Amino acid sequence: MPLQSNLSGKGSSALKAESTQWDGRSFEELRQECLSNGTLFEDEDFPATDSSLFYSQSTPVSIEWKRPKELCDNPRFIVGGADRTDICQGQLGDCWLLAAVASLTLKKDAMAHVVPTDQGFDNRYAGIFHFRFWQHNKWVDVVVDDKLPSVRNKLIMLHSASNNEFWSALLEKAYAKMHGSYESLKGGSTMEAMEDFTGGVGEMYDTKSCPDNMFAIMKKALNRGSMMGCSIDISSSAESEAKTSTGLVKGHAYSVTGVDEVTIRGRKVKLVRVRNPWGQVEWNGPWSDNSREWDSVDSSDKNRIMQNSREDGEFWMEFEDFKRNYNKVEICNMTPDALTDNTKRHWEVEMLEGSWIRGSTAGGCRNYIDTFWTNPQFKLRLNDADDDDDVCSVVVALMQKGRRKLRKEGMDLQTIGFAMYKDYLSKDFFRYNGSMARSKTYINMREVSERFTLPPGDYVLVPTIFQPHKEADFLVRVFSEKKAKPPPPSEPEDETDEEKGLRRLFDKLAGDVRIFRYMTPEFYDIFLKAVIQSDGTGKLEFQEFKVFWEKMKKWIMLFLSFDTDRSGKMSSYELRIALKAAGMHLNNDLLQLIGLRFADDNFDIDFDDYLTCILKHF
Repeated sequence: MPLQSNLSGKGSSALKAESTQWDGRSFEELRQECLSNGTLFEDEDFPATDSSLFYSQSTPVSIEWKRPKELCDNPRFIVGGADRTDICQGQLGDCWLLAAVASLTLKKDAMAHVVPTDQGFDNRYAGIFHFRFWQHNKWVDVVVDDKLPSVRNKLIMLHSASNNEFWSALLEKAYAKMHGSYESLKGGSTMEAMEDFTGGVGEMYDTKSCPDNMFAIMKKALNRGSMMGCSIDISSSAESEAKTSTGLVKGHAYSVTGVDEVTIRGRKVKLVRVRNPWGQVEWNGPWSDNSREWDSVDSSDKNRIMQNSREDGEFWMEFEDFKRNYNKVEICNMTPDALTDNTKRHWEVEMLEGSWIRGSTAGGCRNYIDTFWTNPQFKLRLNDADDDDDVCSVVVALMQKGRRKLRKEGMDLQTIGFAMYKDYLSKDFFRYNGSMARSKTYINMREVSERFTLPPGDYVLVPTIFQPHKEADFLVRVFSEKKAKPPPPSEPEDETDEEKGLRRLFDKLAGDVRIFRYMTPEFYDIFLKAVIQSDGTGKLEFQEFKVFWEKMKKWIMLFLSFDTDRSGKMSSYELRIALKAAGMHLNNDLLQLIGLRFADDNFDIDFDDYLTCILKHF
């Protein structure tokens, strides 16, 4: 698909968003029902109870859920236009989200899409509001009621500096609903929320090793409408949100809201404008709000740059001080165009989805050579070079899905990365061949992305978790100027050695009633029903045989991982884990029946019965 449809702010109001309500009803349908009945909306999907606040602790104080009309006399959705001063952090540790919201207010088109203006406290008020977020390659429309957590009639979460403005508080509630609870928003990367607001492409820079033209990169990013954040690393949890002597906060997410240059005594000074989502606590070093450096700046420049300057959490600092004090800069671009040159391209995107499943496709990184080759592998063909070059520009972004919502089950982000190779990958391949391109590092972030230039040709993309046997679902976005597509099925003369061997086996077995000599009659009957007759022909074509063979290899590997003594059997107690690793989630009653049906007197299951069980549920 053309990239423009996902990332551009232009025409974003036309982007369709799926309802997330359990019954699929839209915001307008729900609001109209409330207006017709004369009732205020109450969201059963995200009720005003403690479970929507926390999943791992009890509510620390007596919290009341109140609607805006119970908190003030004249509530407004937006007062005087939404801007970054509307964002003041509450008691939740989600500064990363708030920094992204502050950046969102600088992008009017994106803001209008995420925060629709067809709602408010006017005569169509029904206690219901909605917001749009990008999730895993689609826009979703999240509906909430307007009951907000408060203590003594004061909002305790995100709120506006104006006590009668509620768009930011309701936005946070909708985002919390999408992830299961407010507590699920504790801790994160600004990049994550910036991508959820735009569908954009993220890039991260280390200020201690950034390009020499980093200031120009940041300036170009803001000019192109990119969103930007920054943060200071911590060496231990004890340093989290510790205030430095210069007024900066460690382990805290900030928004970068502007860059500029001023002339002082004939010298150009590069400045960066940063905002603390707390709405207070500012840098107190050179170029801070009341520093003497401003006295030497031309009055017109000073008035332009320092307009509305006050204790609002926003401040200026010299670029060299910025690099010295901050460690990371996160930039979410609306297109994958490089910020290091002036080239603008038309980008296409290929979406790939998959799962790392324990015992099957969770092979870990290349350090684990015996299992690495079992990771999901995606074939890509870069057909044509860029219009003005003999290489292909490619941006690969690997994202793990839904991990924040799984926190309540004890799961969090996996440590992920990827590599690209020039050939089909068997286990032996990795002993002698390196990757053509790869992520710089494995990291426990939602998404890792890298930019490459590669010659045209066929490639295999291998996304992985660092350690084997770790599970997660993932999405890969591959951006290129000419669409990267899976190569067509290979002709016999173009087949790999493994495919040629598989074709010889297929040709030998073709027409043979018993395809596998070791099949029991019951196994064969299930095989016919589940696989051969899936297309209604009663026959198995080579491509179907190849797909089945790939599945068979994974099932065999899975069995071997549990048959540690190579006896040809596995424990019936281990079958539950094996079936789950194969992607089959069965309830306790079914698992008990399977154990009774297939286990022998020693509670063991042999290979034939294991495959029969797999194919019954295939």
